[in-house]
Amino acid sequence: MIVITGAAGFIGSCFVSFLNQKGYNDLVLVDDFSVPEKKANLEGKKFSLQVHRENFFAWLDAHHHRVQFVFHLGARTDTTEFNTEIFTKWNTGYSQKVWDACCRYGIALVYASSAAVYGAGENGYSDDHALMPRLKPLNPYGDSKYMFDAWALSQKDKPYHWAGLRFFNVYGPNEYHKKRMASVVFHAYHQLREKGEITLFRSHKEGIADGEQRRDFIYVEDVCKVLYFLLHHRNSQAIYNLGTGTAETFFDLAKQVCLSAGVEPRISFIDTPADIRDKYQYY
Repeated sequence: MIVITGAAGFIGSCFVSFLNQKGYNDLVLVDDFSVPEKKANLEGKKFSLQVHRENFFAWLDAHHHRVQFVFHLGARTDTTEFNTEIFTKWNTGYSQKVWDACCRYGIALVYASSAAVYGAGENGYSDDHALMPRLKPLNPYGDSKYMFDAWALSQKDKPYHWAGLRFFNVYGPNEYHKKRMASVVFHAYHQLREKGEITLFRSHKEGIADGEQRRDFIYVEDVCKVLYFLLHHRNSQAIYNLGTGTAETFFDLAKQVCLSAGVEPRISFIDTPADIRDKYQYY
């Protein structure tokens, strides 16, 4: 039996589908299933049970002997949210409870971290554990992921097999419920369909032109392949970056979306919203 937290979300639901394609149907899906926008993500999926995230630990206490692996992909991912209590509860505290349970019951664990821990990148993007003390996230979301990574590395008791994955900019199907936090690819495609052009954030940083902000965009299926690899290669004890290794500009990405849609590129710029401007990652 495999547990997937955040199973109704973007990456979680795609991984459920990926596992189904590989013949894995004995899955326990953990999430807040009361969110109507996420229901379509699980349509047609095969699984054994749904467990609300608030009830998960009581369920695991009773059924841990049936569980072989936990993929902890659930998190609050809104980088524009500045209520630190939300992130402390759902990203740091909840993850600590997942970790402790996996240690207690001898369950393998892979969890989702984030490239947001690197902040503006002034100290580079190496996933070498020795770099941890120098990292400076830009927002409470990045802080929460950083705090759990640091906590996990400091623990004497660890799952016999564990890995943290720092997702870079993942895109693909099942993003629609994320609204403002959906990928640039998602927003660009829908802007093109609805308005005939793509709007990007203007640069507010000296030396960087409009549209020259860069991200490492990685397709969700490639993320799922790595998760699946770690399911079968259980000798890890580390935190890894998970991206392509190459940063592309927003302008080039928008241009490719246009070309893929068979239309001439039409790209305009607007100011970066004031509430995120000072904490915006340019690379």
